[in-house]
Amino acid sequence: MLQEEEDLSLTIAHIVQKLKGSRLYSQLERQAWVSLQKPEIKLESLKEDIKEFFKISGWEKKLQNAVYSELTVFPLPRHPAAPPEHLKEPLVYMRKAQGSWEKRILKSLNSMCTELSIPLARKRPVVEQKELLNKWNEMGTDEPDLSLFRPVYAPKDFLEVLINLRNPNYENGDHLNLKTHLGLIQVPLKVKYISELKEFFIELSLNTGQLGIDDATQVPPELFENEHVRLGQKVLAEQDSAAAQQYIRQGSPTALRAELWALILNVSNQPEDLLYYEQLKSNVIQHDLLVDSLIYKDVKLTASNDDYYFVFEDYLYQVLLCFSRDTSVLGHFAYNSASPPKSYIRGKLGMEDYAVFYPPNGVIPFHGFSMYVAPLCFLYHEPSKLYQIFREMYVRFFFRLHSISSHPSGIVSLCLLFETLLQTHLPQLFYHLREIGAQPLRISFKWMVRAFSGYLATDQLLLLWDRILGYNSLEILAVLAAAVFAFRAVNLMEVTSLAAAEAVLADLSTLKVMPLLQIFLFATIT
Repeated sequence: MLQEEEDLSLTIAHIVQKLKGSRLYSQLERQAWVSLQKPEIKLESLKEDIKEFFKISGWEKKLQNAVYSELTVFPLPRHPAAPPEHLKEPLVYMRKAQGSWEKRILKSLNSMCTELSIPLARKRPVVEQKELLNKWNEMGTDEPDLSLFRPVYAPKDFLEVLINLRNPNYENGDHLNLKTHLGLIQVPLKVKYISELKEFFIELSLNTGQLGIDDATQVPPELFENEHVRLGQKVLAEQDSAAAQQYIRQGSPTALRAELWALILNVSNQPEDLLYYEQLKSNVIQHDLLVDSLIYKDVKLTASNDDYYFVFEDYLYQVLLCFSRDTSVLGHFAYNSASPPKSYIRGKLGMEDYAVFYPPNGVIPFHGFSMYVAPLCFLYHEPSKLYQIFREMYVRFFFRLHSISSHPSGIVSLCLLFETLLQTHLPQLFYHLREIGAQPLRISFKWMVRAFSGYLATDQLLLLWDRILGYNSLEILAVLAAAVFAFRAVNLMEVTSLAAAEAVLADLSTLKVMPLLQIFLFATIT
C-alpha cells in the first residue's frame, strides 16, 4: 500500500512538472487571473470558487485531458534509485543491441554522405529558397535525381538484427520456453497468452457490436450503427479523451473519426500550433538536409506507387520534411530505448560542446517510413493538423516499431507474440512453413513494422488503427498477422517454398480486419 502511494506521488510530481512547462499551464494561469475580476469569486472561498469557474468554463476538462494524455504516454513509475536509462529500457542487453544498431545506421548515413560528397546540412541560396517556397504545395511535381541515394535500411535488415538478439544470461537457449519455441525470435520476454488477449480485447468479442462488422450485415443499421453514431456525437460534445478512447474500441464512424482521434491524442490545433508549423516550414525552406533526399526517395518508392496514397504525395513531403526539423520530438527519447544521433560542427569532432542532434528530431527515416503518414491524409486535409496528429501517433506508437526494446508494444515483443500465437494455435502450419524454409515471421514482419499501412485497404486500416488508439497498444498488430495466416492456412499448407508462401499472402487488400480478429480470438477453440 505504501509503495502504491509512493508510485502515485511520483507520477503526480512528474505530470505536474511536465504541465508547468506547457502552454496549457500559462493559459490556466491567465484564466485564473481573469476570474478574480468576477463578482462571484470571493476571497474567503477563493480556491473553491476558482475550481468551480474552471469547471463551468471548460478549462477543467482541458486539464483532465492533458493529465490523461500524460498518463497514457508516460511509462509506469520506476524505483527512485533506478538510473534514467532504466526508463528508456530496463534490460541491459536490449540497450546494447539498440546502441549497436544505431551505430550501423549512422555508419550507413555517413558513408553515403562521403560517397556522394554531400554535406549533412547546408543553407539554401536565396534563389533556391524562393523556388521551394513557390512550389511548396506541389513538391510532387519535382523530379530530382535520387538514383545515387539509397534507404539507410529496410525492414528486412532490421529483422536480421532481431533474429540475432540473445539474452547473455541464457546459454544456448537453455530457457525452457526457448527450447520449445521454434520461431526466429530467441529472447525470453513475457507475451500474452490467448486467454489474456481475450480479456484485454474483451470489447472485440462476438457479442459486442463492432463497426467493421455490424454496419455491413443484413441487420438493420439502426440496431447498432445509428446508436453508435449518436453515442460518438455525445462523446465529442463532452470533449473527454478517456471516454473517446473507450468508445473507439468498437470502431469509429467515418464522419467522426478525425475529431475522435484528435481528442484522444489531445490535439487542438490552436493558433500557436499553426505558428509552430510555419516555423518548421521556414526551417525547411532555409536549410537543406541530407535526410530530405531520403524522405523524397522513400515517398517515391512507396506512397507514390500506391493506388490509395499517390494523390497525397505533396502532403507527405510537407509533413515529413517539417517532422525532421521538429526538436520537440526529442522529448520521446526519455522513454524510447533509442537515442538521437549526434553530429559535430566541422573540425570539432568528438567535442561535446559542438555536438548537435542530426536530424534535429533525432529520427533517421527508413524504407517505408512515409507510410506512417499516408493513411492520416484521408482524415486531415489541413497540413498543420495532419502534422500534429502524425507527430502524436509517432511519439506514442510508431517509434516502437523500429527500436529494440522489451516493451509489450515493442517490435521484439510483437514478433514473439505473433510466433507464439501461430506455434500454439496452428502448430501444423507453423511446423510445415518452418520445414520448407518459409519462417512465418519473414513474411509478416513487414506488415507489423508498417502497422499494416500499404497492405490493407484504407477503410480496413483505419478500423485497425481505431483499436490501436482505443487500447493504447500495438499488440493487435501481432494478433492480426496471426489471424491472416490462420485465414490462409489451407492454401499455405500446400506451398513448398518461401516464394510460394509469399505469393499466397501477397495481397491483403481484400481482407476484412474485424471478422479476422474476432474469429481468431473468440471463435477458435483453445
